[in-house]
Amino acid sequence: MSNRPPLPRLAVTAGEPAGIGPELLIRLAASSLAANFVAVTDRDLLRRAAARCGTTIELIDDDGAPVVERQPGSLRIRHVPLGIEEIPGKPDPRNARHVLATLAEAADGCMADRYDAIVTAPLQKASINDAGIPFSGHTEFFAERASADVVMMLASPELRVALATTHLPLARVPAAITTDLLHQTLRIVHRELRTKFGIASPRIAVLGLNPHAGEGGHLGHEEIDTIIPALDALRGEGMDLLGPLPADTAFVPAQRERYDAVLAMYHDQALPVLKSEAFDRTVNLTLGLPFIRTSVDHGTALDLAGTGRGDPASLIAAAKMALSLIKSAR
Repeated sequence: MSNRPPLPRLAVTAGEPAGIGPELLIRLAASSLAANFVAVTDRDLLRRAAARCGTTIELIDDDGAPVVERQPGSLRIRHVPLGIEEIPGKPDPRNARHVLATLAEAADGCMADRYDAIVTAPLQKASINDAGIPFSGHTEFFAERASADVVMMLASPELRVALATTHLPLARVPAAITTDLLHQTLRIVHRELRTKFGIASPRIAVLGLNPHAGEGGHLGHEEIDTIIPALDALRGEGMDLLGPLPADTAFVPAQRERYDAVLAMYHDQALPVLKSEAFDRTVNLTLGLPFIRTSVDHGTALDLAGTGRGDPASLIAAAKMALSLIKSAR
């Protein structure tokens, strides 16, 4: 009998059946990563994806038993049936409930300690909404499922960026930046940097909302009225906060040495910097959940679906990040 510890159990959802996710999952299974991957999706969907990739896959029904070794090309499966067979590149709203069922199984399984983390492939939000099911995204789904306040973070090996607001029209951002939001968001980021990333004394840079961080009120008052008072209050709790910083200079090398993570006020304020320099190595994380969740930083790539040519680098990076966070949390 082996004395080796069991491999971490990662629930991996395939996302949109007609997208690139199933093929990326096959490529992930072919890697030599030391993880017990449990695919939460349709068994036949993966077989068809493997055929499109020109490879074979060994699918093993998951019985929850510990695994100390995994052979590349093998994959445990928690079967969740499709509503209708997929057509690559053409999402069908009849598969919306399948997609949501995979997310529910992964989240509930983590909260019941059946899995150590969730890794998600991209899904098609429009297809779920077209089925008459209001859906904002993975982050919001998991937050509601776990009854948790969450923060979206994207991280590469060189940079971590959290978002105060996520998928919100730009015109609505200023009103959304409140003292309560900043307090809640920064407390979550600070806690998760300590508990999940193992950073004992996190240093967080906070961006201003306006150009030049408001330039003393000449380019906007959100910094003076909201952001600065919120940061001062949190500094009183012992947080090491830098800013508010002008976004146009916050990412230069000299500044990066001063912080462990950045809080941006809105989606496109900081993510273009991150994705332009590390697109295939950037991972989407949901902070604040009672479990670890990582994801790719790209969409469903419908134009590549079915070709077998999708690049699995981001999904592999997400799996590696999950494994690293599991190790830090233990």
